[in-house]
Amino acid sequence: MIASAIAQVARGRNGAQDLSIEQAKNVFYALLDDAVDPLQLGAFLIAERMKGETAEELAGFVLAARDRINAYPSQAGHSDWIDLPCYAGKCRAAPAHLVAALRWRDQGHAVIVHGVDQIAGRCTAWSLLQKAGVSQATTLAEAEHLMATEKIAYIDLSVLCPPLMRLYGLRTQLGVRSFVNTVARLLNPLRCGGQLNGVFHTPYVKRMIAVNRHLKQPRSMVFMGAEGEPELYSNRQKLTMLQTYDAVTTIKFQDTGHDLYPKTIHDKNTITAQFLRMCGNEASEPERARIERSMQALRWAKSGEAFWTKSEELLLQPF
Repeated sequence: MIASAIAQVARGRNGAQDLSIEQAKNVFYALLDDAVDPLQLGAFLIAERMKGETAEELAGFVLAARDRINAYPSQAGHSDWIDLPCYAGKCRAAPAHLVAALRWRDQGHAVIVHGVDQIAGRCTAWSLLQKAGVSQATTLAEAEHLMATEKIAYIDLSVLCPPLMRLYGLRTQLGVRSFVNTVARLLNPLRCGGQLNGVFHTPYVKRMIAVNRHLKQPRSMVFMGAEGEPELYSNRQKLTMLQTYDAVTTIKFQDTGHDLYPKTIHDKNTITAQFLRMCGNEASEPERARIERSMQALRWAKSGEAFWTKSEELLLQPF
């Protein structure tokens, strides 16, 4: 099976053929179950990167990964809970989206954060959230309990889906990201009604929105995020798309005139100090603007409440 899939996707720019959702699902079962030769595994991951994953392929990969999550919910979860995947980390500015998530918790709303605990040269979500007293779940059931009682929880990909974490960890050996990173961001392990997803590269915005349509996600916002995290910029926000089941809206925010996002790279201690200062209500004006924009995104993810003007809406129909 894997050999035929490689033959299908690895034929170059003009000859490569995409996999169907079912084909992608079956291939990814084999990869997750470590049922393929290491050479075939590497060949498939690189071939998909060179070809470019389609929304259908990614949907199949996500469905397979969800089947390998212990106790993944069989039915949709709480419609007002929010899924916040954080797989990029920060090195230029403290994460306003995590400060907003803590304030969201303080207002009585629930948000689940998932990611990986270490990213070279970057502060991860967990490295910062643990300093703010957030609990890490050791099972999905515990994460659901924490959401109900503490309104916020973190669960690591290594706990959430160990087979996917094994593939995620191959990035160092491959030298490049694979589609596994995108799959992790789209897992929505508690099947929350709302999801916020930041990406590095523009093409993935529309692609991930299309995946969530295939997966029948109630609401998702996908956008070019600050450093690839689910954090909207406070000045001139780049491409942003909203998905509510089959309906899709593209938003083009007007330039607010706020300071540009920082470009200087900082060490982890500096980012951590910035984060703790922001959590202590000592944010600067640009930081407050970023936190407020993230709060607005959380409100939309929970209820669909618009925070933009009609003139900023570009598209109000499925694509």
